[in-house]
Amino acid sequence: MRYQHSLHTITQKISQRFTYQSIRSICLPAFCSLTLLVSACNNGQSQASGKDSAAAARPKVSGDSTDNAGGPTVIPMTPVDTALYNKKIKYLANGDTSGRWPVRAVYPNAGAILPFKRIVAYYGNLYSKNMGILGEFPPNEMLAKLKVELKKWQEADTATPVIPALHYIAVTAQGSPGKDGKYRLRMPFKQIDSILHIAEKINALVFLDVQVGFSNVEAEIPQLEKYLKMPHVHLGIDPEFSMKTGKKPGTVIGTMDATDVNFVSNYLAKLVKANNLPPKILVVHRFTRPMVTNYRNIQKRPEVQIVVDMDGWGEQSLKYDSYKLYVASEPVQFTGFKLFYKNDKRKPNSRMLTPAEVLKTKPNPIYIQYQ
Repeated sequence: MRYQHSLHTITQKISQRFTYQSIRSICLPAFCSLTLLVSACNNGQSQASGKDSAAAARPKVSGDSTDNAGGPTVIPMTPVDTALYNKKIKYLANGDTSGRWPVRAVYPNAGAILPFKRIVAYYGNLYSKNMGILGEFPPNEMLAKLKVELKKWQEADTATPVIPALHYIAVTAQGSPGKDGKYRLRMPFKQIDSILHIAEKINALVFLDVQVGFSNVEAEIPQLEKYLKMPHVHLGIDPEFSMKTGKKPGTVIGTMDATDVNFVSNYLAKLVKANNLPPKILVVHRFTRPMVTNYRNIQKRPEVQIVVDMDGWGEQSLKYDSYKLYVASEPVQFTGFKLFYKNDKRKPNSRMLTPAEVLKTKPNPIYIQYQ
């Protein structure tokens, strides 16, 4: 197994030091976006500022469930056109003849984004230039690059409007246990607030990604509840760093079961119901079969839209094969596809797929992520 290590200094605002490992490959056991904790950070817990600034970072979004005074309010959301929904999921199946696609599930609640719009997201962490494009460049430069990708996807599929998103790693797996022994680090709330402010500049969605390490979704997801109550904030979970075997992150690929996914989707569904929110989107990363077990038992709910995202890297043929084997052949609801600006070009004659090439897949992904 090959690892690429780079030691870098994180911002002085947190006065932390991490070692980053970028070690994911489709053809080899590998791992993505792993940060190794060098100095402890509040026992692995988030460093929230004394003043809760989440509300200040919250843009005005149609469907919001609280008014300016903080009291509940009901804002009508457009009911789902079921005929159009059926048409769109058939369109995304892209002529699939396996019988797996389109997936027939419950219709989503009013205000659903999928399958009506394609999401194009930038992934990463503000503390690291190595964990993804999101943290590699200053915010305005990063957003300008994202807009270029949005235009490419809109031109590649004129029938499906595209919308931007920032996919922020809010809980990062660690190579060291930390004082609580959980091998994960929760990002400070002030950094999540920064992502909300950046996203507001282009009216982008926000995804908060969770790598649980030795912890679990039951402990980690509730920590983000105040953000998940916002109508434009969605969630990602990464089985790669769910270390149920007791081996530390970066030594083996982790796993999650349908029971883990169901806990998360049920948690999100309760938030949607209690706060009159549009459906939440739950992104589940996957690039091997054991990363997600018992996929047939994953429950579909009208309050949550599940995307299984193929996030392995490699040459073009391996990207296609991984998507086919681990996402298309085990249908859940919607699919995603991850593109790596650097890792997809590592091998000779290898390059990053174009939107038009990604859209040759059956089914077509409705969520696109760039790292």
